[in-house]
Amino acid sequence: MAMDIDKVRALTDGELRLELGTERRHLYDLRFQLATRQLTDHTQLAQTRRSIARILTVMTERNLEPIEAAPPPPARRTRRTGRSAAAKPAAKETATATPRGGKS
Repeated sequence: MAMDIDKVRALTDGELRLELGTERRHLYDLRFQLATRQLTDHTQLAQTRRSIARILTVMTERNLEPIEAAPPPPARRTRRTGRSAAAKPAAKETATATPRGGKS
């Protein structure tokens, strides 16, 4: 459903949030269809992205916070080996080499 900017501006704040969620879900479904080679009309991707952009533009004009599709995932923790920096072996010292050619 391609919505022009006048139709988007005519929506209430609650309708904007609802439409944003609907369009984001539609884009997700289209991407899934694209990945499984079931999508026949590839122009739907661009139309849906533009509809989302129009909705977000109107929400920005009205100073509304857009709803997120899902909360961001928690930060990944890195695995620790248990060795501290002090327990690491010291780097080997290299001896200074004399220049080749004999005489210095």
